[in-house]
Formats: sequence, structure tokens, C-alpha cells
Amino acid sequence: MNGRHYPLILALGTTQTLAWASSYYLPAILADPIAHDLGVSPNWVFAAFSAAAVITAVLGPRVGRQIDLIGGRPVLTISNLTMAAGLVLLGLTYTLPLLFVAWLLLGIGMGYGLYDAAFGALGRIYGEAARGPITGITLIAGFASTVGWPLTALGLSHIGWRDTCFAWAAAHMLIGLPLNFFMLPAVPGAKIAAATATKPQIPIDRTMILIAFAFAAAWTVTGAMAAHFPRILEAAGATPVEAIAAGALIGPAQVGARIVEASVLKRYHPIVSTRLACLTHPLGALIVAMTGGAAASVFAICHGSGNGILTIARGTLPLAMFGPQNYAYRLGLIGAPARLAQAVAPLAFGLLLNVMGSRILIVSSALSLAAFAALLLLKPTSRQ
Repeated sequence: MNGRHYPLILALGTTQTLAWASSYYLPAILADPIAHDLGVSPNWVFAAFSAAAVITAVLGPRVGRQIDLIGGRPVLTISNLTMAAGLVLLGLTYTLPLLFVAWLLLGIGMGYGLYDAAFGALGRIYGEAARGPITGITLIAGFASTVGWPLTALGLSHIGWRDTCFAWAAAHMLIGLPLNFFMLPAVPGAKIAAATATKPQIPIDRTMILIAFAFAAAWTVTGAMAAHFPRILEAAGATPVEAIAAGALIGPAQVGARIVEASVLKRYHPIVSTRLACLTHPLGALIVAMTGGAAASVFAICHGSGNGILTIARGTLPLAMFGPQNYAYRLGLIGAPARLAQAVAPLAFGLLLNVMGSRILIVSSALSLAAFAALLLLKPTSRQ
């Protein structure tokens, strides 16, 4: 990774940490107090969050196309403004309809500002050399939950959930917006290019379908584990303390795996690391099935390491397979099924968990192995 890239990587890593902490990781801490104040079930808060995730999926291709045309600066700054507006409205919410409107705005902001948009911006700047910068920002933003959950919990205990939302909105305006605006380069002739451009004809071929399926299957597992990981481990025999302690290892495991990707696996085509990443969750599940809840920490490390590399692969594998032309738009097309799957997974796995208990790991492992099988059908190109 070139040293000249470091300031931009640090800036985008910081803004991505902020974006994830103030959106995707918010309901885990604030769902219960928001529901209590509104007099509704917490399920309504998660339903609004799932709706936001669907909006993010639908927006993906459009956002990618905009990045291809005008660069990442205007798109990512729009995300800061939209997320700030959504957070302010969330803090002002007293009715269920307003809750959904607030998450509608947050969903738009997430579509314009999370990893796919950042990866697209880096692809627009660096072309086929974007693999290193993509890995770099995920190394930093891998700590989004580690930073976000404690800060949100601290705000909840000291200033309440409403002012915590306002504080996150202020962080977008005072930190995220300036970093995205001043650190991302402007694209010369962007207005003319946008005015004269025609929609690219990207064929939905076998390779596109296989990659989209692999990421959708893998991200179903990611979404399910993010919502139900402690409950699944408790069903496998772990104590609540063991389950929570194991969950705390996922973040460090993700970052550790990304360091391995940046230092060792970067020598190989991204399809190699992506295939390996699809095997770690089933491996951990097998160990839990054989030894019970005592292996909770091992399972967390296996799942976290695979998830850490899959996050990078979502940006690097399409770049390696198809090249930088129309990269962000293609990323949006490939990522849309994964985002939809991630939105549905918590509810679907919650229902299955009530029936299957720890055997739900058979389902998650089957999905991971299906993703692995799809990737085996792909031939790596010679771009990397």
C-alpha cells in the first residue's frame, strides 16, 4: 500500500466508522429505550431498521452509477447530510410513523455512505490498485461496533437516547462531512459527464450471478449472527457470560483477519481469500457441535475472521473479476441481493431459532458452503 494513500484511508476509515456506528449498530443499544418511550414493541424498531436496509439495497446500483460519473465526494457528503437529518428526526420521534420516516432517511444515508459507496469511491480513484486502500479502510472501520456501542451506551446512560441521536448527528456534520468533502478529490468535468452519460449495459452473466449469490448467502449468515449470536451460543450450552464474552471476540477476529489479508493473502487473487472466508463459519459450527458451548470463543473467532475477509472481498473480488470500468455501478448490482438478504435474515433466523435451537447452525453452515460452492465455479481472471 502506497504511503501517499494513508491520509485518504485514515479519513475514509474514520467516516466509515462513524457511519456504521451511528446507523447499523444503533438499534442494538437504542431499540429498547426507543420502544419504551413510544409504547411499542422493540420489534417495531427492528422492523423500521430492516426497511432501511431494504432501501439501501434498492439504492445500491443508482449510488454506484453516480460515483462512476461524479466521484465519491458528492455522494458521501450527501450521506452525512442525510444521516444527520435522519438522526435528528429519530431524536424527535414520538410516534410510530415518524419512527419509520426517520429510518427511511437513515436508509437513504446508509445507501449513500456505507462500505459499497466507499469502495466505489476508492475504485474510481485508484482503479485496479484499490485493493490495498479498500483493505485499509476496513481495518479502521472494523472497530465501528467496538467504538459505537460503548459511545451509544454512554450517551444513553448520561444524556438519554434522544440527545445521543443528536450527538451522532452533530458528529456527521462536524467530523464526517468535512473529512469526506475535503479529503476526497473532485472529479474534473463531472457535471458534463453526468449530463451526457448513458446508462451502461452491464450483462447479468454467469459470473455476476455466481458472485451475487455467494455474497447474498454469506451476508445472510452475517446478518443473522449479528442479531442472534449470543442466543445461538446459549442454545448450544454456553452460559450468558460465555456467550457475551465470545461475541466480544468477533470484532478483534475481523480486524486480525484483515491484517492477514493485507499482509499475506494480498499476494493471491481475491477469490482465494473469499473461498477460505466461506469455510471458517462452518468450521466453527462443527467445533461447537462436537464440543458444545465450551467452544463458544473458538466459534466467534472463526466466524469473525471469515466475516472480516468477506467484507473486503465484497469490494476487491468484483474489481479483480471485472476491472475498474463501471465498477461502482457493478458493485451496486452485485451487492443488492446481499443487502436484501441481510435485511431479512434477523427475522427469518429468529423464527427458525425458536424451532431449531442451536441446530440453526446447520442452516447457516449450509448457506456458507453454498457460497463456497458458487465461488468454486468461478475462474479467477488475470487482472490481479
